[in-house]
Amino acid sequence: MNAETLELARAARQRRGQDRSAEDAAGAFALNDGIDEALVERAPETISADRALVVTDFAPPEITPGERVMRFAYRMGLPGPLLIAPFRKPAGLRLLATVESPLPGERATGMALRAGHFTIHGLKAPIEQVDFGPTAKLTPPFESAVHGFGWLRDLDSCTPRQQCTAVAERLLTRWLDANPAQGRGAGKGPAWKVEFAGHRLLAWLVHAPLILSGKDGRLRARAMAEMAQTARWLDRHVGKADDRLGEVAGWCAIVAAGLLLPEGKPRRLFGEAGLAHALGELVGEDGGVLSRSPVAQMEAVALLVDLAACYRAVRREIPQAIARVQAMLVPPLLALTHGDGGLGSWQGGAATPADRLAALVEASGVRARPLKDPRGWGYQRLAARPAVLQVDASPPPLGRHARNGCASTLAFEFSHGDHRLIVNCGGAALAGGQVPIRIEQGLRATAAHSTLTLGDANSTAVLLDGKLGSGVGEVEVDLRAVKLDETGAGGGARRLEASHDGYAARFGLLHKRILILRDDGSELRGEDVLVPSGRKGQRGKVPYAIRFHLGRHVEATLTPGGKGASLLLPDGALWQFATGAEKVEIEESLWVDGNGRPHSVQQLVIQGLASRGGGNFAWLLKKMG
Repeated sequence: MNAETLELARAARQRRGQDRSAEDAAGAFALNDGIDEALVERAPETISADRALVVTDFAPPEITPGERVMRFAYRMGLPGPLLIAPFRKPAGLRLLATVESPLPGERATGMALRAGHFTIHGLKAPIEQVDFGPTAKLTPPFESAVHGFGWLRDLDSCTPRQQCTAVAERLLTRWLDANPAQGRGAGKGPAWKVEFAGHRLLAWLVHAPLILSGKDGRLRARAMAEMAQTARWLDRHVGKADDRLGEVAGWCAIVAAGLLLPEGKPRRLFGEAGLAHALGELVGEDGGVLSRSPVAQMEAVALLVDLAACYRAVRREIPQAIARVQAMLVPPLLALTHGDGGLGSWQGGAATPADRLAALVEASGVRARPLKDPRGWGYQRLAARPAVLQVDASPPPLGRHARNGCASTLAFEFSHGDHRLIVNCGGAALAGGQVPIRIEQGLRATAAHSTLTLGDANSTAVLLDGKLGSGVGEVEVDLRAVKLDETGAGGGARRLEASHDGYAARFGLLHKRILILRDDGSELRGEDVLVPSGRKGQRGKVPYAIRFHLGRHVEATLTPGGKGASLLLPDGALWQFATGAEKVEIEESLWVDGNGRPHSVQQLVIQGLASRGGGNFAWLLKKMG
């Protein structure tokens, strides 16, 4: 921090008539006064975009030479029954076991289905008005629900099975009529995206009693034939998925079909090898999916939970490589939990409720602690009970990996106990429900995150279809423990310093952010620094804005003089926000909850013109009383 800013802070403390709480807060602006940085925990690290997301190599399950030949022959197109028993009549279509998945669905969504409505991210749509056909214009969440059959889990969780089989059969019949598996139009439209086909087949197999337990024998035969046809289609097309997560969904369905349909051993061997490879391409070395999306991370865990249930149903051990990935996927998710147990809003995700996340983790059977060394996952988590600080301290996902990719580098979220003080808008992955699809790109922008923007531009280009373009290429990270004064009487803290080059090409400036969280969680100091990227600073000025999106139910009031704000939490706790800038402004913002419902919130904004020769802007968030 420069001397001018320190002098402003000292003058603020001495100004007559100033509010006492604001005076206390301003006194903390000297971020480096008396800090002993001898306790270094990690050497500064530079993370580049091509190194941040490293794929993992998982070997396929070990098999005998005979099984290896069988797998190769199946991959070349020989039918499974021919490889199993070449001189015997193929077995009739039936399910070999009943699957019991430990993952529950949403009871409210299932009850809405029984009442005649799809409920997708808070938006209700009468079933009779939903077009199941290949030419229907559905938003992405409705496409996923209609063609992926995820609603079967919700229906199975809402009431005894025999009371909802009629609903499941009616919906299945409508879908089969609109999407023929054979003949003209077969295999066309969004229903035959690999991801949707994989989710659909897996849902049919896991929740088969819902659609096969009725009295309509013709529908049972039709459903079984559709399962076999979808499995054969996936065998041929699984490699054409839009991304790796979609491919993993397809491989999981292929393996499940190999386990549960007759004479499926060749398909299972084929699927296990393909799944191991696809998981290696999906998951980084620390267990985080390469899209860095918590929504995608949860979907991957749910897929493997259902697949593991299929293995249990036929009394087979799940291959070690697949079980290992499942164990790796949970710690990164836990690293994004706040004090209320829910997830932060990152890379298109929203504040997933604690009970939903806990149910997923319990169903996985994995008992683990939050990931401590993020590497490719890239989210730094500093916990100082009862406070939790989450920071995006890694380059954004590469374009080929991104799903609802966001330009969120160096954004942070901060919670204290059960209350979230600073958040990101989130919810881009849920757009198409109550969140209008037209604002999806805006929710992915840098301005929708609690960080600094220059020239009203994104630090990384936000493209269509959830992809990202050029921008942040490197992030430097330094995390260490510090003392707040030389004697240690002021207590300890954790200091995170990170910088990115997303604005270097356009404005010739690097953005560095310093965050210091006290060990008791009562104070978060911050400083945003602009550093010239070349040897010589450029002339002129560029508009900047530092945004702090406030949590729902946080009430902000400007302090006298406009250099700070009082933040009142629902439990009556008071926090003070202060800055050395000329003024703080309160503006409207938007926050999307974990059910896809948008809420009007406030945001604190520090803005002005920054010199292209560099500058720094300090701020403080402190609990009063």
